[in-house]
Amino acid sequence: MAFQWTLMDFSKLGGLVPAVIQDRYSHEVLMVGFMNQEALDRTRETGYVTFFSRTRNALWTKGETSGNRLQVAEMLVDCDEDTILVKVTRLGDGNVCHTGQRSCFHRTLNER
Repeated sequence: MAFQWTLMDFSKLGGLVPAVIQDRYSHEVLMVGFMNQEALDRTRETGYVTFFSRTRNALWTKGETSGNRLQVAEMLVDCDEDTILVKVTRLGDGNVCHTGQRSCFHRTLNER
């Protein structure tokens, strides 16, 4: 059976879908960003995770300035076709969060 790409439903969040980024080896959730169709296409073309920045209204490839790039190992789509799970290999020093942490999810909810 030939593999068939699933079409994403970009209609629910104004042209965006959440992209959950997970370490392919540890399974740790590293971060969540948003992709529009162009960011998804660029991610698939280059093999490196590209997001759509809602604040800058522009595409950005994770690690383009820090060197901490995220190389795509696998991309999975949820049953509603409105969220992507991207399993990645961390490049650079492996720190994904802009605060220097390995993951953006490093605090409990009641921490300040």
